[in-house]
Formats: sequence, C-alpha cells, structure tokens
Amino acid sequence: MKIAVAGTGYVGLITGVCLAEMGHDVVCTDIREDKVLLLKSGCAPIYEPGINPMLKKNLDAGRLHFTIDSEFAYKDADIIFIAVGTPENPDGTANLDHVYEAAYTIGLCLNKDSIICTKSTVPVGTNEQIMEIINSVKPVHINTQSVSTPEFLREGSAIYDFFHGDRIIIGTESEEAALLLEQVFLPLKIPIVKTDIRSAEMIKYASNAFLATKISFINEIAAICDKVGANIEEVAYGIGKDRRIGPQFLQAGIGYGGSCFPKDTKALVQIAGNVEHQFELLEAVIKVNNRQQACAVKKAKELFDSIEGMRVAVLGLAFKPDTDDIREAASLTIVKTLLAEGASVIAYDPVAVPNARSVFGNVIEFTADIQTAISGAELVIIATEWDHIKHLPLEKYVQLMRNPVIIDGRNCYSLKDVSKHPITYVSIGRPSHIEEHAQTRSNSAKEGWYDETFTSILPD
Repeated sequence: MKIAVAGTGYVGLITGVCLAEMGHDVVCTDIREDKVLLLKSGCAPIYEPGINPMLKKNLDAGRLHFTIDSEFAYKDADIIFIAVGTPENPDGTANLDHVYEAAYTIGLCLNKDSIICTKSTVPVGTNEQIMEIINSVKPVHINTQSVSTPEFLREGSAIYDFFHGDRIIIGTESEEAALLLEQVFLPLKIPIVKTDIRSAEMIKYASNAFLATKISFINEIAAICDKVGANIEEVAYGIGKDRRIGPQFLQAGIGYGGSCFPKDTKALVQIAGNVEHQFELLEAVIKVNNRQQACAVKKAKELFDSIEGMRVAVLGLAFKPDTDDIREAASLTIVKTLLAEGASVIAYDPVAVPNARSVFGNVIEFTADIQTAISGAELVIIATEWDHIKHLPLEKYVQLMRNPVIIDGRNCYSLKDVSKHPITYVSIGRPSHIEEHAQTRSNSAKEGWYDETFTSILPD
C-alpha cells in the first residue's frame, strides 16, 4: 500500500520507518530540508534504540523515501498520516498551526481518493476541522475520509511498542476507511479497537492523563512514607499486586516529563474548561508533579545549611532513559534551582548533553563520563535512571567524591547496598542513610578545596 506521512518528528519518523518495515511503500515529508537530507543519508535526528539500522535497511530496500516535495508525497498515497507537532500554547492549549498547515497542503496536492489519518495529539473535534480545510481546497471529484489513529509509543521503546502495542485505536465514521486501516495493522496481531472519531481523540488524552495521575498519586504516597517511616517500594509492590491497580507507573520519583504527559494533561484541563467543566483531579496531578520536580533540591537543602558555592553533579538530563529528549525533564528544574542557589553544576548524560547545552550554554559543565561528573563533587543528584547510573558501583562515589552525599530522585540503589558504604543517601519515599559528614560541609570545602580542574564556570 502507498502511504505518506506528514512530519518526520518523533511520531512521524517511527510510524514511517515501521510501516516500511511491514512492507508498505512509504514517503515521509517535512518542511526542513536539512532534516530530510540527514534522513536520506540513513541517520535519524532523534536518539531511539534501533531506529538507524531499520531506517537504513528500508532506504536500501526502496520502501522508504524522504522529501520536502509535498506533491510527490501525497499525490499517489492511499493513506496519509498527519504526524506533525502540536506544541503547547502559553495558556496550555494545543497549538494546531502545523496540523492545519499540513491539512491545507494535503488538500492542494491530492490526486486520488485518500484516507486522512491523524496521529498528532489533537483536541476533540480537530479531525472535523482538518477535513473542512482539505475539502475546501481539494479537487471536487476526489473523495477523502477521516480517521483518528492516536499513537501510544513510549520514547526509548517506540519501535517495540509499534510492533507489540496493547491496542490500536481506529476512530472513524467510515466503515470503508476502518476496514482499510484494519488491513494495514492486522499483520501486527495487536487488538484493534474501533470507535467514533471523537472518542478516539479523547482516548489519547484520557490515557496519558490517567498514567500521569498514577505517577502523581504514588509520589504523594511517597511523601507520606517519608514522614511516617514507611518504604514506598514495599507499599507500591503491595498495592500493585491488586489486579485492579497493577504495578505499572507506581515507581516513586521526581515526577514525569517529556513531550506528552505535561502537554497533554494541561491540554485536557483546557478542553474541559472549554465545555465549562473544572477538571479538579487533573489540576491536582499537575500541581503535585510541579512540586515533585523540585523535591530533590529541597532534600539537599534539608541536609546542608547552604548549597551556595557547592559543587553538585546532576546525573541524567533526559526526562527518561534511552532518549535524548529533555522536554519538561526534571533535570531542567533541578539545574535551574541549583544555579539560583549559587551552586556550581556539572551535568552527566550519555546522550542528552547536546540538547541540554542548547538550553544552558556554558553556564554549567557537561560530560558524557559519569566518573568525571562525580569527581570532586560534594553532592550528587540523580535525575534519570539510566543503566549507566544504576550499575555504577557505590564504591566509586566513596572514592571520587569529596564527601559522598547522594540525593537519588529515581531510587536507583537498594537500601541494603547503600547501608554497606559510608554514604549519605536520601531517596524518594524510603528511609534515608545519613552519615555525620552530611550535617555540615567540611571546612576544606568552604575554604576553596577545589583545584583548577573543578573551578566553577558560572559567570561573574
């Protein structure tokens, strides 16, 4: 089948590459020529495990094409997927400019009957507006049908999710369109759920909002565990064994981030407000998450009289492992707060440093070597649960840090292992292991212990 994909961002690229892997003839189009040239060379502009080999394989096989020529992409397509970005407006609503621009261009370029599928996350009713735009400019003899096919790909495991997802949603009022989309996805042997188009649009928002709610809920329980002396890991395991609850998304930490949960929760609050419904539960979820992202530095300030002038290593910049995406990452809040408190920051991440550097420039130090990051540090804050971090022996903190103090925002280490080392260790919702040295900073640190290797590069 001939398929076109509008947009080569995260969703569009994964969709295009994976559909080509299934054997379809896929053309992906984008307005950025530099990105298209990069993709034609077999290199993805995003970090996603497995994407580059599959990209190159399907380019070489002639099943996958990239272009800035919209007419070439759309004119012969049986199905067109709209997968452009819907960034957040200042008021929390979804910005649909790229979606409407794509719809207008598709309408102008159509040369045959086509099914228009929206993968971009859009408010309820958007697909109807998309079709109004397309129908206003397309040739009158060409028939188009509308389908909402929301995506549920997790960054870091998107290719696996495409081929082994929990469900595929096909929302449309056209039985013909539903049957054709069903033919496309049946080889995946994933359950297909057919709905009306507005329900499909709502399913995407409701799914992300519910998962965000589970995260904020367990973080609230973790805050209580901190105060009453319970262990959130044991609590989460106990409640997660209930099949009505399940263990997924019950890992306490410093909150959610990324391109979906923050944007979609705020957008759903706005959608509710537009129909005069106050979504109080989701408003609380957002409030809890904002507070949770700041808790790591708060815990550090409870340990020390002041963190001004302190050398702090932030381990992990991406909002989650196996991605270079730093959008709405907790690390951004942590670094900004540390700088405001007068700390000197060195940040480690195996892949996200270039993206973080575009945000912070040379105001902080960056490294892709974890041992360089912790060398000479007075404090470590773990912000992302990369395997590189979880597998770093605790002995390294003792050997390389000035005084080993760790605020673990992702509960990467077992309390049993921590207890065997002279480390001050504070995590989320679990008993802390406090060494005497953490109560007061050492005199040598206050008197300028650092040599030139560890001199702060904060501007005067």
